[in-house]
Amino acid sequence: MAGASAIRVLIVDDHAVVREGLRTFLELQDGIDVVGEAGDGVQALEQAATLSPDVILMDLVMPRLDGVAAMRKLRQRAPRSRVIVLTSFLDDDRLMPALQAGAAGYLLKDVEPAELARAVRTAGSEQAMIDPTVAARLLRTLSEPGPAIRRGDQTGEAALTPREREVLELIAGGRSNKRIAFELGIAEKTVKTHVGHLMAKLGVSDRTQAALLAVRRGLVDGS
Repeated sequence: MAGASAIRVLIVDDHAVVREGLRTFLELQDGIDVVGEAGDGVQALEQAATLSPDVILMDLVMPRLDGVAAMRKLRQRAPRSRVIVLTSFLDDDRLMPALQAGAAGYLLKDVEPAELARAVRTAGSEQAMIDPTVAARLLRTLSEPGPAIRRGDQTGEAALTPREREVLELIAGGRSNKRIAFELGIAEKTVKTHVGHLMAKLGVSDRTQAALLAVRRGLVDGS
């Protein structure tokens, strides 16, 4: 049962059967509380303002106001709510705008139920989760060369340390802090410190934006 510290979730999808299925599954999960539903972006903005959800599961293709447009408005109206895109689409025309609009995660609708629950918990703890298929597509899309940040350049983003670059590359690959700690053989608390430092140096507010900026500017290998 959901308690006072449960992650509050708002489900946004224009198909009632999808909303009902998501609600039924999520309400069976410990520590997750579905507080509302919305059938389009306009309703999502209204519900977010009223309910103050921690996490919003957002479809992209909806009537009146689509998911990307809704996310752009939510950044101003509900900045504390973390949005996870849950969609059937993987094309660049939807993937890139969604991430640039501030999505904290991007999952396909064929995601395993356990992975969906993990994504909600990950977003609730202010981390990001991207489907591995989406991450691979993203890195390919952003692999075109861009202006790299020079080490020691103090006019833009400060140079990252070798360890921060390692952490950033793993973030771009969709790893959680716990997984990064395991792969690098360091404490999870240390990973959080590195993440905080590298986001400050890159001038971004979340992990997804850090990964986008890093690949675009050649800080990590996008191949």
